Amino acid sequence: MQTHELKRNTKQKKSKTVGRGGKRGKTSGRGTKGQNARAGRKKRPELRDIIKKIPKLRGRGVNSNTPVSDVLYPINVSVIEKHFSNGDKVTPAILLKKGIIPTQKGRTPMIKLLATGELTKKVTIADMTISAAAKEKVEKAGGKVL
Repeated sequence: MQTHELKRNTKQKKSKTVGRGGKRGKTSGRGTKGQNARAGRKKRPELRDIIKKIPKLRGRGVNSNTPVSDVLYPINVSVIEKHFSNGDKVTPAILLKKGIIPTQKGRTPMIKLLATGELTKKVTIADMTISAAAKEKVEKAGGKVL
């Protein structure tokens, strides 16, 4: 028998592994010291604080300062006297077509007729709100309010 043919009676035992951490070592991937290195750290997320500081837009839809109804565009009786002739019908669509009023957000605005000025022409008012004094002036001139 030669030395290279020698065999041991028992197999070699593997050394026991001990639970000392594994692959991370020293700070275990937690950086160095401080609150961040501790287990169960309780740090508030920065983004939450930023979000909390932003003012909220409360109220109906976007902002409480905006009215619930559409804003009425004021037109005086004197404007109707100037741009319309006897027997004409006055509606928001016609006012828009003549270029007396602008569009609001791409559509025809709601209009309120006010009593400033004089009216001598007989006109028919339709599809708009009208003040009591303006209604009186239109009817006095012989016109109608629908």
